[in-house]
Amino acid sequence: MQVTLQDAPEDSADRQFVSALARGLEILRCFRPGEAALTNSEMARRTGMPKPTISRLTHTLTKLGYLHFCADQGRYELGAGVLALGYTLLANMDVRTLARPGMQELAEYAQCAVAIGIRDRLSMVYIEACRGSAAVTMRRDAGSRIPLATTAMGKAYLCALPQAERDFLMDHIRLDDEAAWPTVKADIEQGFKQYQDHGFCLSSGLWDSKISAVGVALTDADPAKTMSFTCGGPSFLLPRERLEDDLAPRLIALVRSMEVSLGRRFS
Repeated sequence: MQVTLQDAPEDSADRQFVSALARGLEILRCFRPGEAALTNSEMARRTGMPKPTISRLTHTLTKLGYLHFCADQGRYELGAGVLALGYTLLANMDVRTLARPGMQELAEYAQCAVAIGIRDRLSMVYIEACRGSAAVTMRRDAGSRIPLATTAMGKAYLCALPQAERDFLMDHIRLDDEAAWPTVKADIEQGFKQYQDHGFCLSSGLWDSKISAVGVALTDADPAKTMSFTCGGPSFLLPRERLEDDLAPRLIALVRSMEVSLGRRFS
């Protein structure tokens, strides 16, 4: 199970946890899609770390090739070292290669978007995405992030986890936004029932009322390898009936074919 700096403070609770390394990785997590560069001050605000600590970490990460300093702007960009790590991860995921033809076929049939996502903290991150040729569809590519708690992809992922891992994440979802928790919890519990009865979760509009989607999990005995597939697009193109009666069975069939191809054992 992943932890954050808040989950693993500098005390004797976990003597194997290297806080200095964790801080360095927090720096790399500061960068978001659409942001080319950040200053030390911006990273200090996002991480809550003192600016002198940030300065030492960015200097070290630059020396190692994980950051690049733009002297004319006084800002840092992600370096080639981060790309190399990400590419290695993606290149070793056989599911992307195996699933891509079926994903593209479904995307063209539905004229929408089909994606695979893995969890990163309280988000799902796309590792593969295919779109239909229609002009009106979602424009999210590999690397895009969506919420874990309020999307069809994320809820399907939660449904596939063992109880202990699910409870851990549910608790962190609650702590992330206590005011919204009653509504989010009710929606997730509805997703659990939907998944148990039908094998898929539908979006409910909590994240984006203009998007409709269905999610199905690809599970593994090791929860760290569990991922989730989604098929979705603009709500006016994908009424609930079409999602339930047409696209959900097709997405389930795609995921089941991946189970066979990957030789995984599933419950």
